Amino acid sequence: MGMNMRTLFLGMLICGLCEPIMGAAPRKPVDVPFQKNYVPSWASDHIKFINGGSQVRLVLDKYSGTGFQSRGSYLFGHFSMKIKMVGGDSAGIVTAFYLSSQTTEHDEIDFEFLGNRTGQPYILQTNVFTGGKGDREQRIYLWFDPTKHYHSYSVLWNMYQIVFFVDEVPIRIFKNSKDLGVRFPFNQPMKIYSSLWNADDWATRGGLDKTDWTKAPFVASYTSFHVDGCDASSNQSTQVCGTRGKRWWDQKAFQDLDGLQYRKLQWVRKKYTIYNYCTDRSRYLTVPPECARDKDI
Repeated sequence: MGMNMRTLFLGMLICGLCEPIMGAAPRKPVDVPFQKNYVPSWASDHIKFINGGSQVRLVLDKYSGTGFQSRGSYLFGHFSMKIKMVGGDSAGIVTAFYLSSQTTEHDEIDFEFLGNRTGQPYILQTNVFTGGKGDREQRIYLWFDPTKHYHSYSVLWNMYQIVFFVDEVPIRIFKNSKDLGVRFPFNQPMKIYSSLWNADDWATRGGLDKTDWTKAPFVASYTSFHVDGCDASSNQSTQVCGTRGKRWWDQKAFQDLDGLQYRKLQWVRKKYTIYNYCTDRSRYLTVPPECARDKDI
């Protein structure tokens, strides 16, 4: 068994014994059909609806990928989907789930799942853009095979922090560090997006592994579409959403991770993190200001 597959196998065993996340876990998602919250954003003929829209499949072939977006825009909240990634040889393929303001100096919160050759693990890359500035990549291996079953990927976003979750395990936290001169997403509403596309110029080993189109079509499957955010589709509603204290995600329990959640985050960092911009001294000679607020950096 290769090192990557051994790590994944051990992770499955370890996580099977993990304690449940307690304390400041987001409240239970309420699922609604795809059509209520989302519309195709491009290549709608490459989106397949199943069971009345309770499940959706995105299809990538040599002609086109595809994507969808939320009907409304949101300022803070909790957003999640369950996704089953493209199986088999997925090198060169990216499945993305993200929030974005799509403005000139845009804010963005990214999950990007980078495919790989058969037998090699997926890489999950996360990134945060604030005021048009990104370059905050972190990459991890997952502790399970994301192509076999649906798994939940979610974002908790409030005025205090952005937290990325995988099956309720926090894998990344981005704290509000405006007092350190770092912009934080707080006033630009964002839509929710997902897409399946070919990125073999960079996605797998820096573009060395190209998409094998003989394996097409490639399919990513989605279910459990959840939005529990403050609708900021108008200027008036944006002002209301920016008022603190009125929503569940503003409460003290959600302003930071609790002790158990930090231990889970540390577990992910120690066992599965393969890149963190905060520790990349070849790229950043000094630690970026927001990283100084991170307990493990």
